[in-house]
Amino acid sequence: MPQGDKGKYTDKQVRKAEHIADSYEKRGVSEEAAEARAWATVNKDDGGGKKPGGSGRGKATGHPAAHAGGEKGGKASAARTPEERSASARKAAATRKANRGG
Repeated sequence: MPQGDKGKYTDKQVRKAEHIADSYEKRGVSEEAAEARAWATVNKDDGGGKKPGGSGRGKATGHPAAHAGGEKGGKASAARTPEERSASARKAAATRKANRGG
């Protein structure tokens, strides 16, 4: 199988990569870089293609990339004082109010 061939990936893995790439492109990443990052994320999550002959076949999926954001956010929030969190919440509410024009 030539390098870069996606034949061993399931339809779900392909859809997942497309969705991730679209998200990167919306944030201004080039199409080529977005696709590379997307497949790297799928490989990190699943360990490779899940179809027979793929390196990820038969291995459990832990979805590490899908959990990283919430974990980071929880640690950051827990490190702040109640006063800091409250001030941040008030600021966010004011910003939302200003953005909706009311």
